Amino acid sequence: MDAVRTFVESQPLFALFLTIAIGYLIGEINVKGVALGSGAVLFVGLAVGAFAPKSTPPALLGTLGLLMFLYGIGIQYGAQFFRGLTSREGMKANAAAGLGVIASGLVACAFIHFGATLADALGMFAGSGTSTASLQVAIASMKSSDAAVAYSVAYPFGVAGPILFIYALTLALKVEISKPPAKLLESAEIALRNASLFGLSVSELLTRLPAGVAIAAVRRAHHNQLITDDFLLRADDVLLVTATDPRLLGEATALCGELQPGRMTSHREDLDYMRVFASNPAVVGMTLGSLRYPEGLSCAVVHVRRGDTDLLSSPDLILEAGDRVGLLVGRAHQASVRAFFGDSIRGTADLSFICLGIGAAAGLLVGAIPLRFPGLGVFSLGLAALLLVALCLGKVRRSGPFVWVMPLSANLVLRNLGLTIFLAQVGIACGPKFVATVGTAGPLLLLYGAITLLVLVGVTAICCLWIFKLSFDTAVGVICGATGNPAILAFANRVAPTDQPDIMYAMIFPSMTIVKVLFVQIAIAIAAG
Repeated sequence: MDAVRTFVESQPLFALFLTIAIGYLIGEINVKGVALGSGAVLFVGLAVGAFAPKSTPPALLGTLGLLMFLYGIGIQYGAQFFRGLTSREGMKANAAAGLGVIASGLVACAFIHFGATLADALGMFAGSGTSTASLQVAIASMKSSDAAVAYSVAYPFGVAGPILFIYALTLALKVEISKPPAKLLESAEIALRNASLFGLSVSELLTRLPAGVAIAAVRRAHHNQLITDDFLLRADDVLLVTATDPRLLGEATALCGELQPGRMTSHREDLDYMRVFASNPAVVGMTLGSLRYPEGLSCAVVHVRRGDTDLLSSPDLILEAGDRVGLLVGRAHQASVRAFFGDSIRGTADLSFICLGIGAAAGLLVGAIPLRFPGLGVFSLGLAALLLVALCLGKVRRSGPFVWVMPLSANLVLRNLGLTIFLAQVGIACGPKFVATVGTAGPLLLLYGAITLLVLVGVTAICCLWIFKLSFDTAVGVICGATGNPAILAFANRVAPTDQPDIMYAMIFPSMTIVKVLFVQIAIAIAAG
């Protein structure tokens, strides 16, 4: 066994990837429909670190992994993040998380009356919220590393505790959230028979149709033709109507006339359907309404397929690299359309390393800026600022020649790889500290850390589910953002496989990082006073 330990300690990268492999194997184990997924990598890392204390990979490797994860999250959910800040749901989510964070901080400070020091209290508070920024502020403000001991005790609770809490909450509430089916484009050919619609323009007809229905083309006088908003409709026109919900097509048919399948699709001499990849930098990051086709080229975007979802064409829909664009175009113009959009399958995985480098560097620069608050001292946001910058770039999407967003497939690879490396490195690094601290600090400090964490997740969950009446997938996302560690988010995505956990995490994590840092500063200022 000593020979194995010596070998593992001499090969940190071997230890890292062994942790990742074993972690994912364990993460695939399914217990009553719930699996740990990539979160198991952290627990395997703790075991490897405890077995071979000198096998810890460089800390910079873990920081790089966390950077990749946070940047990918921010870039993908920037637009949703800013929309959420102004929505009622977003304000409720931030309020719930804020109450949970402040309550846990007050409870941690209350343990001072039971023998804990201020450093212990703030360390437990930072560890239960897995907030390195808060720990850094406590150490710098108190000019002592005493808070790191309690932090190392509470940190594993701060990661494992919320995972177990969400698991228990799922079982208690008997919540089963299936992954929503992908929205797929449906079409119908409808002959116009309703006399009250004759003479209307296409834009006027759309106001009478259900929301989510679009008209792609019309057949008139034995010819399929593209339409504009001011195109006037006549009796017996055949409309090519599209929607992602078949029920909407039924409502449109009932209003307009009758189905006549095959009237348009069996005649492709005038217009044909084609699908191209959006890979040309000139179109990526542009709205469909702002595209300027070459002179003489006439085509219509029917839908955009992003990932596994079809998005209906609209003037404000922004193209992203790797999107598959479905168009109606004359056969003579198909080559020109391919050249205009790029149509390279490599676009589904390519990303701009120039934009990635500029965005990450800007985030790190902002994170290093010292922030001064009168009476509270100086602190910096660290990697929380990187997430904030990425969220801003994700909302902007494009600045001149710089396209900040990246293809969905590339984004998923970037952030999942980063998350896995981060969890493995942190687990291995914390293994020896956790075992040593548990052995020396005694059960009392462990109990205090566990209570601090339970208050954080418990208050946040109660506020989300029973006070603000948020949905379960939204609530688990808020819990992830309030506690902060990406491993919790990885598990939440297994329990609630919708976009809400990711969106809430991106919304809550930056704001709660600031709240945690301010709480530490205020607690130290009050104690000093």
